[in-house]
Amino acid sequence: MPESADKRLGMNRPITRRDFLNGVAVGASGVVAESLLPAGAFASPGPAQAAQDQLGYYPPALTGLRGSHVGSFEAAHSVRDGKFPSKGAKAVDSKEAYDLVVVGGGISGLAAAYFWRTKNPSARILILDNHDDFGGHAKRNELRAGSRMLLANGGTWAIESPFPYSKVSRALMDGLGIQPEALEAKCYRQNVYRHLSSGVFFDQQTFGADRLVAPAPGGRRGTDGSVEEWQVFLEKTPLSPEARQDIHRLETEATDFFPGLTSEQKKDKLSRISYKDFLLKVVKVHNDVIPYYQTRTHGLFGVGIDAVPALDCWVLGQPGFGGLKLEPGPHPRMGYTPRGFAAPKAPYEFHFPDGNATIARILVRQMIPGAAPGYDAEDIVTAKFDYTQLDKADSPVRIRLSSIVVAVKHAGEAAQARQVDITYSRDGQLVAVHGRKVILACWNMMIPYLCPELPQAQKEALHYGVKVPLVYTSVAIRNWEAFEKLGVHNIACPGMYLDLPVDIGAYESPKTPDQPILVRMERTPCLPGLPERDQHRAGRGDLLSAPFETFERSIRDQFARALGGAGFDPARDITAITVNRWPHGYAYEYNYLFDPEWPAGESPCEIGRKRFGRIAISNSDAGAAAYTDAAIDQAWRAVEELSNG
Repeated sequence: MPESADKRLGMNRPITRRDFLNGVAVGASGVVAESLLPAGAFASPGPAQAAQDQLGYYPPALTGLRGSHVGSFEAAHSVRDGKFPSKGAKAVDSKEAYDLVVVGGGISGLAAAYFWRTKNPSARILILDNHDDFGGHAKRNELRAGSRMLLANGGTWAIESPFPYSKVSRALMDGLGIQPEALEAKCYRQNVYRHLSSGVFFDQQTFGADRLVAPAPGGRRGTDGSVEEWQVFLEKTPLSPEARQDIHRLETEATDFFPGLTSEQKKDKLSRISYKDFLLKVVKVHNDVIPYYQTRTHGLFGVGIDAVPALDCWVLGQPGFGGLKLEPGPHPRMGYTPRGFAAPKAPYEFHFPDGNATIARILVRQMIPGAAPGYDAEDIVTAKFDYTQLDKADSPVRIRLSSIVVAVKHAGEAAQARQVDITYSRDGQLVAVHGRKVILACWNMMIPYLCPELPQAQKEALHYGVKVPLVYTSVAIRNWEAFEKLGVHNIACPGMYLDLPVDIGAYESPKTPDQPILVRMERTPCLPGLPERDQHRAGRGDLLSAPFETFERSIRDQFARALGGAGFDPARDITAITVNRWPHGYAYEYNYLFDPEWPAGESPCEIGRKRFGRIAISNSDAGAAAYTDAAIDQAWRAVEELSNG
């Protein structure tokens, strides 16, 4: 992009766009907004003191490139490539020994430590995590606009699941004081955006012209709308006449495309073709229709409709199925998420302003009370954490950040060993610790490299799933008057929206258009046309190769094109950007367009999670389900396995 265009977008403006490199906060732009971090946040750690032990260390307030940030994965990639540790390198033996060592400080790892401590109140536990903050994907983005705190989720969005929470996961929520129904009734502010609608941004690269069209029939998901609403909407779009006609037919008419087949036969047929093929080959829409629907499934699966079964899209309310008269209920060839949505369940959902980072924060406060003040699920939202309390030598539970585990090995044969030796890399040094038991709550694909003594079949199973790459971006803007003028609170482009207004504890969400606010943006990179796992591999490479500058330019350009007509100026109105990059994001859910139907007990996640000696495995990958309750349930299973001998 020409330098003049970059200047118009504000690429040269001194906004807050920090990164955290090697434990030291640095200004990517050379200009630092000190007011956004507590005093001492930029202090350089002493030679014998880790960054997290420094006064003012507070990663939630960092902006720039977060998620899988610089310094959190390089050593792991070197282990994968056989380049680390180097030949002859020896770890310093810390002489530290624990009853349990947990590798991974996400929801599953924290829950595992909590469960273990509940069963063994005198146990000493060490949690090691490769990131500079705990929570795994449940990360917190915390910014300030003057005295106002602005929060957003850097990963996991909410307490939600396609299936009812199990007795175990619900008991944990109860024990943490989290009651979703009560919190929703008390804290949601439903009226703030009631006068605003959803919009669709048609971009020039895909549709031939930049155009924001609102209101969109059926709201954000576009799964409803009257004949008249669709007619009015489509006339405003830059779509071809053929595409408009076929979208109108698809959205408003009900045709049985499989006459003579039973509901069960129709479901089976739909499970074996993609939604894209259903539209093109069965409904026979014009090719120009596909781009309008292509990204509808990105938010759930990380791939477009070319790689999602038509049956799953029926469950999700996509158009074209009204005339088939399919009987309600799940089907064995549905994916995990659609199968759950196909069965009715009682509501059990809540979105904290920082997403499920609040769950991680409560778990940590329960295990390390000195880390944060307060006592309930409301005051935790604004509680300031003292990270210097996380790794105290006299604490029964310790959390050690920026510690990339590179080796996990039994001290002897797995069947007879009395302990497990764990080696991690921190600040360029290899350190060894020891545990009577170990729970690997890290990502499945890394476990075979960390623990090469695992059986070959188990290692292959752990490698099978490819996590869904994704980007959650938080953009702080001076006000949301442009959204108000356009009459929208979210825009499909593929995703830009004002977050759900939630007032909880001392936290108050912005209510009027003149107030600063965080805009949430989503992106799931993929490569249409390939099998799903290959699309995720391509998307992962895309994310890992892109510098922050590339993200920032695209973000500013998208704001300018979508909101510029209402006077939004990205150079003037954007005040901070946090890009939560997750090359290894959601757990992979099996997709029967590409994956076989395994017998019970023989799927890769079931084989991969088997206990091995004194080592158990706990993560959402182990359940092949990208939900918090799955991570909790797998933590409980791992603790139970290790507790039985």
